[in-house]
Amino acid sequence: MQHPQIKFTYRDYLLLPEQDRRELIEGDFYVVPAPSLRHQEVLANLAFALRVFVKKNVLGRVYLAPVDVVLSDEDVVQPDIVFVSEERREILSEANIVGAPDLVIEILSPSTADRDKNLKLSLYVRAGVREYWIVDPVEETVQVLELGPRGYDVDRTYSAGKVSSSVLPGSSIEIGHIFA
Repeated sequence: MQHPQIKFTYRDYLLLPEQDRRELIEGDFYVVPAPSLRHQEVLANLAFALRVFVKKNVLGRVYLAPVDVVLSDEDVVQPDIVFVSEERREILSEANIVGAPDLVIEILSPSTADRDKNLKLSLYVRAGVREYWIVDPVEETVQVLELGPRGYDVDRTYSAGKVSSSVLPGSSIEIGHIFA
């Protein structure tokens, strides 16, 4: 006897306790444990650099987890860092982001690395996220994926020097500062 597969929706997601950091991907729930202190340091360094650049150049908004990014009724994620451009600010609601941000950054943790590199990568392509960064605090690398006609067809990995973003023209963040 086969058991029917249950898929959850955003409505179900909203019923969960607020203290849990959780995500809904393809109708399946994932509880995300609190990140390590190293993860938090990298997050703070990167977020600070991005926020300063974005504010100085009046480019849009930078948000940090936990913030709900509603990509569909069955896909709600809480990326580590999200950038939404001024031109697309209509996707910002009072409670969350409804639609694909311009830039999503995930910082790998042992419990989320596989999901970030595979399941979420596919989700972000389908949703139309223009640029996706995968930050590895252990290897001290930043992988930058840019959306093209066939998915993420531009793929650069930085381990030294400066990382830049095509959705944030003129941006340049020293890799050493991210992992300091």
